[in-house]
Amino acid sequence: MVVASPAVAVRAWKPPIAGIREVLHARFTEHAYPPHTHDAWTLFIVDDGVIRYDLDGRPQGAVPPMVSVLPPHVVHDGRPATSRGYRKRVLYLETSVLGEELIGPAVDRPVVAVPGIRRRVSGLHDALACVDDLLEAETRLVFVAEQIRTALGGAPLDEPAPPGDDLAERMRAYLDARVVQPVTMAAASADIGASPTQLARAFARAFGIPPHAYVLGRRLDAARDRILDGRPLADVATEVGFCDQAHMTRRFQAFLGTTPGRFAAGARQPPTRRSDARGTASLPIPGPGSRGVAASPAARHPGR
Repeated sequence: MVVASPAVAVRAWKPPIAGIREVLHARFTEHAYPPHTHDAWTLFIVDDGVIRYDLDGRPQGAVPPMVSVLPPHVVHDGRPATSRGYRKRVLYLETSVLGEELIGPAVDRPVVAVPGIRRRVSGLHDALACVDDLLEAETRLVFVAEQIRTALGGAPLDEPAPPGDDLAERMRAYLDARVVQPVTMAAASADIGASPTQLARAFARAFGIPPHAYVLGRRLDAARDRILDGRPLADVATEVGFCDQAHMTRRFQAFLGTTPGRFAAGARQPPTRRSDARGTASLPIPGPGSRGVAASPAARHPGR
Protein backbone atom coordinates (compact mmCIF):
# COMPACT_ATOMS: atom_id res chain seq x y z
CA MET A 1 0.00 0.00 0.00
CA VAL A 2 1.30 3.47 -0.97
CA VAL A 3 -0.28 6.79 0.02
CA ALA A 4 1.25 10.09 -1.07
CA SER A 5 0.46 13.81 -0.85
CA PRO A 6 2.61 16.94 -0.52
CA ALA A 7 2.65 16.54 3.29
CA VAL A 8 2.31 12.77 3.58
CA ALA A 9 3.95 9.74 1.98
CA VAL A 10 3.23 6.28 3.34
CA ARG A 11 4.29 2.85 2.12
CA ALA A 12 3.30 -0.22 4.14
CA TRP A 13 3.46 -3.96 3.52
CA LYS A 14 3.43 -7.30 5.29
CA PRO A 15 6.54 -9.34 4.51
CA PRO A 16 6.37 -13.16 4.46
CA ILE A 17 8.68 -13.40 7.47
CA ALA A 18 7.68 -14.82 10.82
CA GLY A 19 7.86 -12.23 13.56
CA ILE A 20 7.36 -9.10 11.45
CA ARG A 21 3.75 -8.01 11.37
CA GLU A 22 4.19 -4.89 9.25
CA VAL A 23 6.78 -2.66 7.61
CA LEU A 24 5.96 1.05 7.42
CA HIS A 25 7.92 3.80 5.67
CA ALA A 26 6.40 7.25 6.10
CA ARG A 27 6.96 10.97 5.78
CA PHE A 28 4.82 13.41 7.76
CA THR A 29 5.05 17.17 8.04
CA GLU A 30 1.98 17.92 10.16
CA HIS A 31 0.29 14.70 11.26
CA ALA A 32 0.21 13.98 14.99
CA TYR A 33 -0.64 10.51 16.27
CA PRO A 34 -3.17 10.53 19.11
CA PRO A 35 -2.40 8.50 22.25
CA HIS A 36 -2.72 4.80 21.40
CA THR A 37 -1.28 1.35 22.01
CA HIS A 38 -0.27 -1.67 19.93
CA ASP A 39 -0.12 -5.33 20.83
CA ALA A 40 3.20 -5.56 18.97
CA TRP A 41 6.60 -3.94 19.45
CA THR A 42 7.36 -0.77 17.46
CA LEU A 43 10.99 -0.59 16.28
CA PHE A 44 11.75 2.59 14.36
CA ILE A 45 14.49 4.79 12.98
CA VAL A 46 14.27 8.39 11.79
CA ASP A 47 15.89 9.21 8.45
CA ASP A 48 15.22 12.95 8.51
CA GLY A 49 13.79 15.44 10.98
CA VAL A 50 12.90 15.01 14.65
CA ILE A 51 10.02 13.17 16.34
CA ARG A 52 8.61 14.07 19.74
CA TYR A 53 6.45 11.60 21.61
CA ASP A 54 5.25 10.65 25.06
CA LEU A 55 5.68 7.07 26.24
CA ASP A 56 3.74 6.11 29.36
CA GLY A 57 3.40 9.82 30.10
CA ARG A 58 7.14 10.52 29.81
CA PRO A 59 8.41 12.93 27.13
CA GLN A 60 10.79 11.36 24.63
CA GLY A 61 12.39 12.21 21.29
CA ALA A 62 13.95 10.51 18.28
CA VAL A 63 16.54 11.80 15.81
CA PRO A 64 18.36 10.11 12.89
CA PRO A 65 21.27 8.53 14.83
CA MET A 66 18.88 6.73 17.19
CA VAL A 67 17.13 3.37 17.17
CA SER A 68 13.96 3.45 19.29
CA VAL A 69 11.78 0.60 20.49
CA LEU A 70 8.30 1.11 21.94
CA PRO A 71 6.79 -1.79 23.89
CA PRO A 72 3.35 -3.28 23.35
CA HIS A 73 0.37 -2.31 25.54
CA VAL A 74 1.97 1.00 26.60
CA VAL A 75 0.32 4.28 25.61
CA HIS A 76 2.31 6.57 23.34
CA ASP A 77 1.72 9.26 20.72
CA GLY A 78 3.91 10.99 18.11
CA ARG A 79 4.33 14.31 16.32
CA PRO A 80 6.84 16.34 14.29
CA ALA A 81 9.17 18.40 16.46
CA THR A 82 9.63 21.07 13.76
CA SER A 83 7.80 22.40 10.72
CA ARG A 84 10.10 20.31 8.49
CA GLY A 85 8.37 17.15 9.61
CA TYR A 86 10.17 13.82 9.54
CA ARG A 87 10.78 10.61 7.64
CA LYS A 88 10.78 7.31 9.50
CA ARG A 89 11.00 3.57 8.92
CA VAL A 90 9.13 1.27 11.28
CA LEU A 91 8.94 -2.45 11.98
CA TYR A 92 6.09 -3.87 14.02
CA LEU A 93 7.47 -6.99 15.70
CA GLU A 94 5.54 -9.82 17.31
CA THR A 95 6.09 -10.67 20.96
CA SER A 96 7.64 -13.93 19.77
CA VAL A 97 10.61 -11.82 18.64
CA LEU A 98 10.84 -9.57 21.71
CA GLY A 99 9.12 -10.96 24.78
CA GLU A 100 6.73 -9.07 27.02
CA GLU A 101 9.16 -9.41 29.94
CA LEU A 102 11.13 -6.59 28.26
CA ILE A 103 8.27 -4.08 28.41
CA GLY A 104 9.39 -2.45 31.66
CA PRO A 105 13.02 -1.93 30.59
CA ALA A 106 11.84 -0.55 27.23
CA VAL A 107 9.60 2.01 28.94
CA ASP A 108 12.60 3.17 30.94
CA ARG A 109 15.08 2.99 28.01
CA PRO A 110 13.31 3.26 24.63
CA VAL A 111 16.56 4.21 22.85
CA VAL A 112 18.67 1.17 21.97
CA ALA A 113 22.22 2.24 22.77
CA VAL A 114 24.19 -0.44 20.91
CA PRO A 115 27.08 0.52 18.61
CA GLY A 116 26.20 -0.19 14.98
CA ILE A 117 22.55 -1.05 15.65
CA ARG A 118 21.25 1.81 13.51
CA ARG A 119 23.12 0.55 10.46
CA ARG A 120 21.87 -2.99 11.10
CA VAL A 121 18.23 -1.92 11.38
CA SER A 122 18.57 0.12 8.19
CA GLY A 123 20.07 -2.91 6.44
CA LEU A 124 17.13 -5.02 7.62
CA HIS A 125 14.73 -2.53 5.99
CA ASP A 126 16.74 -2.67 2.76
CA ALA A 127 16.54 -6.46 2.72
CA LEU A 128 12.80 -6.42 3.38
CA ALA A 129 12.26 -4.25 0.31
CA CYS A 130 13.19 -7.08 -2.10
CA VAL A 131 11.58 -10.51 -2.29
CA ASP A 132 14.94 -12.06 -3.24
CA ASP A 133 16.45 -10.96 0.06
CA LEU A 134 14.11 -12.74 2.47
CA LEU A 135 16.87 -15.02 3.76
CA GLU A 136 18.98 -11.93 4.41
CA ALA A 137 16.07 -10.20 6.14
CA GLU A 138 15.44 -13.22 8.37
CA THR A 139 19.10 -13.43 9.32
CA ARG A 140 19.34 -9.70 10.00
CA LEU A 141 16.20 -9.86 12.13
CA VAL A 142 17.74 -12.62 14.25
CA PHE A 143 20.83 -10.54 15.05
CA VAL A 144 18.97 -7.24 15.52
CA ALA A 145 16.48 -8.82 17.92
CA GLU A 146 19.28 -10.48 19.85
CA GLN A 147 21.07 -7.15 20.29
CA ILE A 148 17.89 -5.41 21.43
CA ARG A 149 17.14 -8.15 23.96
CA THR A 150 20.66 -7.85 25.34
CA ALA A 151 20.43 -4.05 25.51
CA LEU A 152 17.20 -4.33 27.50
CA GLY A 153 18.73 -6.84 29.90
CA GLY A 154 16.92 -9.88 28.53
CA ALA A 155 18.25 -13.41 28.34
CA PRO A 156 19.15 -14.93 24.95
CA LEU A 157 16.13 -16.35 23.16
CA ASP A 158 17.89 -19.68 22.59
CA GLU A 159 20.78 -21.45 24.20
CA PRO A 160 23.92 -21.79 22.04
CA ALA A 161 24.38 -25.09 20.29
CA PRO A 162 26.39 -27.54 22.40
CA PRO A 163 30.14 -27.86 21.69
CA GLY A 164 30.87 -30.28 18.87
CA ASP A 165 27.42 -29.89 17.36
CA ASP A 166 27.49 -29.87 13.55
CA LEU A 167 24.74 -27.26 13.10
CA ALA A 168 26.91 -25.06 10.90
CA GLU A 169 27.87 -27.93 8.59
CA ARG A 170 24.27 -29.12 8.38
CA MET A 171 23.16 -25.58 7.56
CA ARG A 172 25.80 -25.26 4.85
CA ALA A 173 24.74 -28.58 3.33
CA TYR A 174 21.12 -27.41 3.42
CA LEU A 175 22.05 -24.19 1.60
CA ASP A 176 24.31 -25.95 -0.92
CA ALA A 177 21.42 -28.19 -1.93
CA ARG A 178 19.18 -25.16 -2.57
CA VAL A 179 21.54 -22.46 -3.87
CA VAL A 180 19.31 -21.40 -6.76
CA GLN A 181 16.02 -21.96 -4.92
CA PRO A 182 14.17 -19.63 -2.54
CA VAL A 183 15.54 -20.36 0.93
CA THR A 184 14.28 -19.20 4.32
CA MET A 185 15.61 -19.54 7.83
CA ALA A 186 12.19 -20.78 8.92
CA ALA A 187 12.31 -23.71 6.49
CA ALA A 188 15.91 -24.51 7.39
CA SER A 189 14.98 -24.42 11.07
CA ALA A 190 12.17 -26.91 10.56
CA ASP A 191 14.32 -29.21 8.43
CA ILE A 192 17.42 -29.20 10.65
CA GLY A 193 15.63 -29.10 13.99
CA ALA A 194 17.20 -25.96 15.48
CA SER A 195 15.94 -22.41 15.94
CA PRO A 196 16.78 -19.68 13.40
CA THR A 197 18.83 -17.95 16.10
CA GLN A 198 20.89 -21.07 16.77
CA LEU A 199 21.42 -21.68 13.06
CA ALA A 200 22.44 -18.12 12.22
CA ARG A 201 24.74 -17.86 15.22
CA ALA A 202 26.42 -21.24 14.61
CA PHE A 203 26.89 -20.57 10.88
CA ALA A 204 28.41 -17.11 11.38
CA ARG A 205 30.70 -18.40 14.12
CA ALA A 206 31.94 -21.33 12.01
CA PHE A 207 32.33 -19.64 8.62
CA GLY A 208 32.73 -15.95 9.43
CA ILE A 209 29.76 -14.80 7.33
CA PRO A 210 25.97 -15.06 7.81
CA PRO A 211 23.95 -17.58 5.78
CA HIS A 212 22.59 -15.02 3.33
CA ALA A 213 26.09 -13.80 2.41
CA TYR A 214 27.14 -17.40 1.74
CA VAL A 215 24.16 -17.99 -0.55
CA LEU A 216 24.76 -14.72 -2.40
CA GLY A 217 28.36 -15.67 -3.08
CA ARG A 218 27.35 -19.09 -4.39
CA ARG A 219 24.68 -17.56 -6.66
CA LEU A 220 27.11 -15.02 -8.07
CA ASP A 221 29.63 -17.80 -8.76
CA ALA A 222 26.91 -19.66 -10.65
CA ALA A 223 26.01 -16.47 -12.53
CA ARG A 224 29.61 -15.83 -13.58
CA ASP A 225 29.95 -19.40 -14.86
CA ARG A 226 26.83 -19.06 -17.01
CA ILE A 227 27.83 -15.62 -18.28
CA LEU A 228 31.21 -17.00 -19.37
CA ASP A 229 29.29 -19.74 -21.22
CA GLY A 230 27.48 -17.01 -23.17
CA ARG A 231 24.05 -17.39 -21.61
CA PRO A 232 21.67 -14.36 -21.95
CA LEU A 233 21.79 -12.23 -18.80
CA ALA A 234 18.04 -12.32 -18.21
CA ASP A 235 18.12 -16.12 -18.30
CA VAL A 236 21.13 -16.23 -16.01
CA ALA A 237 19.36 -14.10 -13.40
CA THR A 238 16.37 -16.41 -13.10
CA GLU A 239 18.45 -19.60 -13.37
CA VAL A 240 20.63 -18.73 -10.37
CA GLY A 241 17.84 -17.51 -8.09
CA PHE A 242 17.44 -13.76 -8.62
CA CYS A 243 13.96 -12.38 -9.25
CA ASP A 244 15.11 -10.37 -12.28
CA GLN A 245 18.14 -9.10 -14.15
CA ALA A 246 18.09 -5.72 -12.37
CA HIS A 247 18.49 -7.32 -8.97
CA MET A 248 21.30 -9.56 -10.20
CA THR A 249 23.01 -6.50 -11.65
CA ARG A 250 22.89 -4.62 -8.32
CA ARG A 251 24.31 -7.57 -6.41
CA PHE A 252 26.89 -8.37 -9.10
CA GLN A 253 28.22 -4.81 -9.23
CA ALA A 254 28.35 -4.48 -5.44
CA PHE A 255 30.32 -7.72 -5.22
CA LEU A 256 32.61 -7.54 -8.28
CA GLY A 257 32.78 -3.81 -9.00
CA THR A 258 31.42 -4.21 -12.53
CA THR A 259 28.10 -5.02 -14.17
CA PRO A 260 27.18 -8.41 -15.67
CA GLY A 261 27.05 -6.71 -19.08
CA ARG A 262 30.63 -5.48 -18.85
CA PHE A 263 31.73 -8.82 -17.44
CA ALA A 264 30.09 -10.56 -20.41
CA ALA A 265 31.68 -8.15 -22.90
CA GLY A 266 35.09 -8.90 -21.44
CA ALA A 267 34.41 -12.62 -21.70
CA ARG A 268 33.76 -12.22 -25.44
CA GLN A 269 37.16 -10.58 -25.90
CA PRO A 270 39.78 -12.88 -24.36
CA PRO A 271 43.27 -11.41 -24.07
CA THR A 272 45.55 -12.04 -27.04
CA ARG A 273 48.70 -10.78 -25.31
CA ARG A 274 50.11 -11.40 -21.89
CA SER A 275 49.94 -7.71 -21.06
CA ASP A 276 46.23 -7.63 -21.89
CA ALA A 277 45.56 -10.21 -19.21
CA ARG A 278 47.04 -7.78 -16.70
CA GLY A 279 44.78 -5.01 -18.00
CA THR A 280 47.64 -3.00 -19.59
CA ALA A 281 47.69 -2.27 -23.30
CA SER A 282 51.19 -2.50 -24.73
CA LEU A 283 53.22 -4.06 -27.54
CA PRO A 284 53.69 -7.83 -27.50
CA ILE A 285 56.46 -8.84 -25.12
CA PRO A 286 59.30 -10.40 -27.06
CA GLY A 287 61.14 -13.35 -25.61
CA PRO A 288 64.74 -13.26 -24.51
CA GLY A 289 67.13 -12.99 -27.43
CA SER A 290 64.48 -11.62 -29.83
CA ARG A 291 65.63 -9.07 -32.38
CA GLY A 292 66.25 -5.70 -30.73
CA VAL A 293 66.00 -7.01 -27.17
CA ALA A 294 69.01 -8.32 -25.28
CA ALA A 295 68.52 -11.37 -23.13
CA SER A 296 69.33 -10.91 -19.47
CA PRO A 297 72.30 -12.73 -17.95
CA ALA A 298 69.89 -15.02 -16.12
CA ALA A 299 68.12 -15.86 -19.37
CA ARG A 300 71.42 -16.55 -21.14
CA HIS A 301 72.70 -18.65 -18.24
CA PRO A 302 69.69 -20.14 -16.53
CA GLY A 303 71.91 -22.20 -14.24
CA ARG A 304 73.17 -19.11 -12.38
